[in-house]
Amino acid sequence: MTSTLSDRPDRPIRDVVFCDGVRTPFGRAGRAGTGMYAETRADDLIVAAIRELLRRHPELPPARVDEVAVAASTQIGDQGLTIGRTAAILAGLPKSVPGYAIDRMCAGGMTAVTTAAGSIAFGAYDVVIAGGVEHMGRHPMGEAADPNPRFLSDRLVDTSALSMGATAENLHDRFPHLTRERADLYALHSQEKVAKAYAEGKIQRDLVPVAIRSAELGWGLATKDEPPRPDTTLADLAALRTPFRPHGRITAGNAAGLNDGATACLLADAGTAAELGLPTAMRLVGYGFAGVDPEVMGVGPIPSTERALARTGLAIEDIGLFELNEAFAVQVLAFLDHYGLADDDPRVNQYGGAIALGHPLASSGVRLMTQLARQFAEHPEVRYGLTAMCVGLGQGGTVIWENPHYVSPAGSSREAGQ
Repeated sequence: MTSTLSDRPDRPIRDVVFCDGVRTPFGRAGRAGTGMYAETRADDLIVAAIRELLRRHPELPPARVDEVAVAASTQIGDQGLTIGRTAAILAGLPKSVPGYAIDRMCAGGMTAVTTAAGSIAFGAYDVVIAGGVEHMGRHPMGEAADPNPRFLSDRLVDTSALSMGATAENLHDRFPHLTRERADLYALHSQEKVAKAYAEGKIQRDLVPVAIRSAELGWGLATKDEPPRPDTTLADLAALRTPFRPHGRITAGNAAGLNDGATACLLADAGTAAELGLPTAMRLVGYGFAGVDPEVMGVGPIPSTERALARTGLAIEDIGLFELNEAFAVQVLAFLDHYGLADDDPRVNQYGGAIALGHPLASSGVRLMTQLARQFAEHPEVRYGLTAMCVGLGQGGTVIWENPHYVSPAGSSREAGQ
């Protein structure tokens, strides 16, 4: 007699844990070839991150890796050829380990994590490496893209939807109380927090040294992020021009730059992590993605967070730490205003954010997660944290995590989903 699915016992959903995350230092991109990675291949960046994960965790037999999921927004050239698979081979993983490429623009790395996590929870995989890479110096955003003319001719989206800077200007229009002055002050605080985190050695522990070369200067070693400007002042920010609109509000100072870099993290089923002796830095609680009008894509993290909270049974008051991607200061400010959080809330981006560190598109989601994991270890009083980001063409993504180091106050307890 042939069995059917209905004859079989229910398959339990397994807990997924974030074991560890690393990243390359982020570089400044540019067609002039002035950034530190100008003559470094994109695939070599993600390979360096994967190799560092394996080096840090000798307790993980490479053959136990079930999948490698790597995101890139521009999947051509050295970011093409199914980069998850090619990176796995180049990193020295057994050829029995498969890999794939994924794209959700800025949320590519975040989506690599949630997609792989779903496979782990379902039982298809036990251990996965997920990450993202973007070499915006070699591959500017949208390179070789061919948008369907009907996007604009049929007025499916506003013409500004295809320029991320223009969408940020639109957000200022929609929320006039989010002034340039507020955005500049927020940007200054991001620079200051990154400088403080560097001074305290909190960022360096995540970085993978990368060998770099220059035809003119020879070989070198990238050991720190290139974009931060710790000497920034409000006067400096106020003097910057507004490239997306005359007399606008978006500048190079209150937005993330064009950057190169890669991130990678190790995900596992909780039982497998315990079996192998892998660390548990965070436990996945839930996530949500949502769409919004593409011309105001910066509000995307608001509905994605609402969705993630609703699906997990949590409220914004349960979140003790926030890692929000700073594509533009106005986007973060809109999120903070929506949830009644102060511009300088100490729970938000404790180590600073993309305005100072950089935003190599598909890699940024895993940077947020890695920084949240470090903060969890420092804050056992915090039970839940979230990572969230806006996404090109009108989307938002949010992932909620639980702190395994959490120590409950006497007589206080709340379970996710209850």
